[in-house]
Amino acid sequence: GLSLPRDTLHCLGYHGYCFHSKSCPEPFIAFGTCSRRQKTCCIDTTSNFHTCQDEGGHCVPPAIKCLEEQEGLCPHRKWKCCAEV
Repeated sequence: GLSLPRDTLHCLGYHGYCFHSKSCPEPFIAFGTCSRRQKTCCIDTTSNFHTCQDEGGHCVPPAIKCLEEQEGLCPHRKWKCCAEV
């Protein structure tokens, strides 16, 4: 199989995402750890929320202007999801 840490595989098995921050953004809830306890595993409580990349977007820091912003979650709290940069 994939040579990912066990906690990461556990997270992905529940359709979770690994976030750098200690707390999960809404509507996610903390569900263990990822990357050998370096990151937080967050699972979606509504399950209709997608990560930015799932929707073909790009996560950009707040300093960059989006031509077209879109729905989607980025691993860094302040970053935006852009369809076009």
